[in-house]
Amino acid sequence: MKKLIIVLLNLTFFIPSLLAGNAPKVKSKTEKITVAAYYFPNYHTNDPRNIINKGEDWSEWELVKAAKPRFPGHDQPKVPLWGYTDEKDPKVMTQKIEAAAKYGVDCFIFDWYRYDDGPFLNRCIDEGFLKAKNAHKIMFAFMWANHDWLDIHPYTKGAAQKLLYGGKVSPQGFEKIGDELIQKYFSQPNYWKIDGKPYFSVYDIQKFMEGFGSLEATKAAMDRLNQKAIAAGFKGIHWNLVPWGRPILPVEKVPANIPELIKKLGFSSATSYVWVHHVGLPDRQTDFNQVRDQYFQYWDKAKAEYPVPYYPNVSMGWDPSPRCDIKSEWGNFGYPFTNTIGNNTPQNFRTALQMTKDKLLADPNGPRIMNINCWNEWTEGSYLEPDVKNKFGYLEAVKSVFK
Repeated sequence: MKKLIIVLLNLTFFIPSLLAGNAPKVKSKTEKITVAAYYFPNYHTNDPRNIINKGEDWSEWELVKAAKPRFPGHDQPKVPLWGYTDEKDPKVMTQKIEAAAKYGVDCFIFDWYRYDDGPFLNRCIDEGFLKAKNAHKIMFAFMWANHDWLDIHPYTKGAAQKLLYGGKVSPQGFEKIGDELIQKYFSQPNYWKIDGKPYFSVYDIQKFMEGFGSLEATKAAMDRLNQKAIAAGFKGIHWNLVPWGRPILPVEKVPANIPELIKKLGFSSATSYVWVHHVGLPDRQTDFNQVRDQYFQYWDKAKAEYPVPYYPNVSMGWDPSPRCDIKSEWGNFGYPFTNTIGNNTPQNFRTALQMTKDKLLADPNGPRIMNINCWNEWTEGSYLEPDVKNKFGYLEAVKSVFK
């Protein structure tokens, strides 16, 4: 009888709370982690700038098709299981979105190219993704790829690296860019928002600051865009920075004192684009697991030093040899002639994903966000899309860990 009275007393407390919506939360055994995959939008034909530089009907698939093995055991060419599709076709993008949703990818972070004089590679997003009938099934966001665009698709060893489009944007240009972001993209119902703030990532902080001339002017411009977003009904902007310690592109410069820049400019979080931004590749085919372990050391360092949450990255691979002119001698001469990552089997990739998930969940106060390089960086050897050799192996790895 005494036990029954205690149970009834507990119920008299619990039931009113439940009805009021204040029931105690039961924490699930597996907390949901948002999985975002970078998307490189150069696999569609007839971008206006590409027509000027490459001719009609060119896309980066041409480099994928032309790739050849450059050393014994080199796994090239990569052959897409879906074929050499045109991503600006909504039907093609529908297939990609369906696979992403099915296999556990929650968001595409598009590499977004926008210069002072207008957009580049935007047809993939505007005509393909946003017009796909199932676009609502996943979120999307932008990483502003504000680096210089060089004529290196492909690159001939020893040739002058011609600058086609400069990444530095003027203050006036950035005001227009901000208005375009808010009106055209942030307002989309499936644009990724964190705590009500649209996620917007900056790839090259040095180029960003060069456009304004000082840290103070850069901060003022970011604050203005933040206020515009609030006026448009958002809670502000979730500013994300992609800091890196090892340049990849030949014109990149390593930023100084990243933690201080993050704090002074008011970034909300930091992340990575690819493992090789932080880890050297000493061997022609550096083992995937070796690169993973060294990246995890960087992750610990970033968590300790950055004054904001750090969202980790898992890279599927690294092999930019398709961007090297096939007639050029191959070697570790500088991008795109670089050493590669080998042994990046679907199983090893799955292990890296599981380790990343476990490490995230082990921190009770840490973020529940990670990203993958890449959905489709075929010419850099890092993609989730199915190929003829591994079929859906890399997507199956994502599904088995996160779905």
